[in-house]
Amino acid sequence: MRGLISAVAIPALLVVLPPREPSPDVGAQSPTPPSRQQAPASEAAAVRSARNANYSIDARLDPATRTITGREILTWRNIASIPTSELRFHLYYNAWRNTRSTWMRERLLSGRSTLRSRPESDWSWIDVTAIRLVGAGPAPPIDLSHQATFSAPDDGNPDDQTVLAVPLPMEVVPGQTINVEIEWTSRVPRTFARTGAIGDFFFIAQWFPKIGVLEAGGWNCHQFHSATEFFADYGIYDVRLTLPTGWVAGATGLERERRDNPEGTTTHRYYQEDVHDFAWTTSPQYLEFKERFEHGSLPPVAMRLLLQPEHEGQQRRHFEATRAALRYYGEWFGAYPYGHITIVDPAWQSGAGGMEYPTLFTAGTDWLTAQHGLTPESVTVHEAGHQFWYGLVGNNEFEHAWLDEGLNTFSTARVLEVALMPRYRVLSLFGGFAPYPLRDVPWSREGDRVTGYRSAARMDDQSTSTYLYWPGTASSITYNKTAIWLHTLERHLGWPVLQRGMSTFFQRWMFKHPKPDDFFAAINEASGQDLTWFFDQVHRDSVVFDYGIQELSSREVGGRGFFTSDQPDPSSSQPDAGAALAGRSRPRFTDDSDDRARFETTVVVRRHGEGVFPVDVLVEFADGAVIREIWDGKARWKAFAFERPARAARAVVDPDRVLLLDTHYTNNSRTLRPRSDEAATKWMLKWIVWFQDLLLTYGYFV
Repeated sequence: MRGLISAVAIPALLVVLPPREPSPDVGAQSPTPPSRQQAPASEAAAVRSARNANYSIDARLDPATRTITGREILTWRNIASIPTSELRFHLYYNAWRNTRSTWMRERLLSGRSTLRSRPESDWSWIDVTAIRLVGAGPAPPIDLSHQATFSAPDDGNPDDQTVLAVPLPMEVVPGQTINVEIEWTSRVPRTFARTGAIGDFFFIAQWFPKIGVLEAGGWNCHQFHSATEFFADYGIYDVRLTLPTGWVAGATGLERERRDNPEGTTTHRYYQEDVHDFAWTTSPQYLEFKERFEHGSLPPVAMRLLLQPEHEGQQRRHFEATRAALRYYGEWFGAYPYGHITIVDPAWQSGAGGMEYPTLFTAGTDWLTAQHGLTPESVTVHEAGHQFWYGLVGNNEFEHAWLDEGLNTFSTARVLEVALMPRYRVLSLFGGFAPYPLRDVPWSREGDRVTGYRSAARMDDQSTSTYLYWPGTASSITYNKTAIWLHTLERHLGWPVLQRGMSTFFQRWMFKHPKPDDFFAAINEASGQDLTWFFDQVHRDSVVFDYGIQELSSREVGGRGFFTSDQPDPSSSQPDAGAALAGRSRPRFTDDSDDRARFETTVVVRRHGEGVFPVDVLVEFADGAVIREIWDGKARWKAFAFERPARAARAVVDPDRVLLLDTHYTNNSRTLRPRSDEAATKWMLKWIVWFQDLLLTYGYFV
């Protein structure tokens, strides 16, 4: 009877299988499956991760039909505290099977209506044709194919096929291991979500049936959502890719073997330990360059760059940016451990730029790129940085994407500021086709990401699972907000304290799956403070911070009339103390003509937003004096009064811009001194830039 298994066969299935080399006929006309007793090869190296999700994969690419046919053996060990009687797999390519998938519905909800008009050749899918439990020795494989069903645990969408549930004929208890053989066919799309093909350029990611993560609460295997990425356990990948001979290949890991086959194909074998994903690329157009990263206190890294021919000459900039990321992330947080990294320059209009995978990432540049711009440096630093925040610290991107994207966005900006400045903001005409550097307008980390955050500040609490964010503003909450509140925290605590906290988090959670509270605990530990008040606002709420100067006035003290004096009345001759006291309090007439002028200044500071943060209040006076007050920022407003021999000139709340989360910085200051010259200069510079843009545009066409 289908689905039943005898008790005698169970022990044979729960065995960790010995390593075995791939079958010698892997390069035949159809992909040859790995031996049913084969598990990923092992190296005599330190075991860094749990290695509980190990893959041995054989795959063949047909560029003409854009299809991948393959087989894999997954060796999976239950490291959770609960048993399971089913397996759950991600089938990411099915997100682009039709417009009824959850991914497509969410993307259309965010306004991407052009997706409906994509031609038939653009779409993709992944079809699983066989699933078997395989064991050691004479135990026959057990077919699970007919029991498998699609599941939609997040939204119940009956048309979504991105999660496959596979019932097992027995429970797999904690500590036990099973081996699952899967056959599948993938249709490679015209790029969706930075995976796919254009012409003879292929960048292949999330392309194979990939097991979810079993946790204490059950399977964490979300549907594919348009605003989220991925989550997987660490393991060993031993992958054999059969490609057209002469095509350059790059992949996660190192190429261990290359074998030409009779029918005009070549099989490339890539191997990598302690990673949670595997991506690859191939094209006959790539130019290959190699350099090394060397550092006095960090391990060396072999860098390999696959560059588009039209970008030849930019290899130095790609390597320089990668070196900067490896150096500063390594010094600040912890060393990159793999010893090799591959940088991929994606084809023009491929849509594959700016994406990260273990030991491999895509950058992105322009044919004409400004010498003093930040392209390709900024995207290269960012994606190389993801080798740390994502690759080595494996958070759940479905639920807490800010733990890698936000931390990495903040870290990227810091590297750009420290290592690659002075660079200059680039005025890009025609979408970057004709860039022109404005050398007098430097890029500033202070304003980085602020504009993108303002419009989305109230859209979602960051503690909401990322896949539940509003699709149109998810990236602003994940990237922009996190980078800004981390920069605010840096200015509040000081970089040495924040760096120590981030390093503690990195070292503690390498090759593991941290949660937000783990990050907060590391920062609290490093700072010696309980910063819950801050994290409650920026992570567990969607409050907006906005402090401003509501009122600034400065008027002369005194006036004309009778005022009480604190000096004795010289006309009084009474000797007793009581009479003297009466004389001291007698009102006196005072005239405006008194030349001892003093001024009473009042500054009213208001908290317009819900967010609370301690702020400084700075008052400048006409005689050059400066007074700085500290306010806890809790009340809705606070008045500060000063009596000085000079009028106030200007008042500023948060003068050092510690609170970068302030959404309306223009109300942070008021002045009593005309500053028309500064306003004129500002607008003059704007008009010069606009006029220059007009001339450049005109010159381009003529």
